[in-house]
Amino acid sequence: MIKTIGVIGAGQMGNGIAHVCALSGYDVRLTDASEEALNKGLEMMNKNLDRQVSRGKIDEADRKAAVANIKSGTDISLHSDCDLVIEAATEDESVKKAIYADLCPVLKDEAIIASNTSSISITRLAASTDRPGWFLGMHFMNPVPVMKLVEMIRGIATEDPAFQSAKGVVESMGKQPVAAEDFPAFIVNRILLPMVNEAVYTLYEGVGSVSAIDTAMRLGANHPMGPLELADFIGLDVCLAVMQVLYDGLADSKYRPCPLLVKYCEAGWVGRKAGRGFYDYSGETPVPTR
Repeated sequence: MIKTIGVIGAGQMGNGIAHVCALSGYDVRLTDASEEALNKGLEMMNKNLDRQVSRGKIDEADRKAAVANIKSGTDISLHSDCDLVIEAATEDESVKKAIYADLCPVLKDEAIIASNTSSISITRLAASTDRPGWFLGMHFMNPVPVMKLVEMIRGIATEDPAFQSAKGVVESMGKQPVAAEDFPAFIVNRILLPMVNEAVYTLYEGVGSVSAIDTAMRLGANHPMGPLELADFIGLDVCLAVMQVLYDGLADSKYRPCPLLVKYCEAGWVGRKAGRGFYDYSGETPVPTR
């Protein structure tokens, strides 16, 4: 029975996961290596909870109960009483493996580890831990409090009781679990990120401007957000990391990251979180940078 859930990483995904876990009645342990990142994550979570209250999605009692359910800190040993720990660190395999090396010695023997990775092999991550049978992928969508889907990924060694327990947690949050096989980028990003990458190629080759491409896909394909606007929202660094995983893992030239995407990342123009990507966010209204 899962009662206490750990979340590692207080960034955009991590604080969102902690938010929905706490709101669903679980005791939550939220950690980050950086005190600054932790405080920023908690501040964002409180803002999002307040927004839900103002929109009538939850009431004030729900908000207070959720906040009371969360303990936070920078010490990994905070997860020692967790039944499930969801790692939501940056999309970098070496960073994730270093976290597991510190995490595994403090965990209960029966604790499950899940990674929120959007593209990295669950089998490979699991093999670096002391519990590959109790390791799986739980890929939440961004923004976590709003999006209903969670991709559930078994590694080659994942045992069914661990998978079913984690699936039960997802369902208890009112979200929809979808099983995906352990292949690069799973389902959503296997389809979505090549589309984003192709939009960047369309810009790179001069087929259309930023605003033309986004307007065309919003009005012509009925997408709620244009692909370049979406790339800025996801983070161009994340888009590049996923494309690199697809390109390396499947060795197919159709997954080659667009050179313009690489260039923007080299410039540090990685989207909304940096204040600039395919749009400049310094003013009241985003302005295309190209």
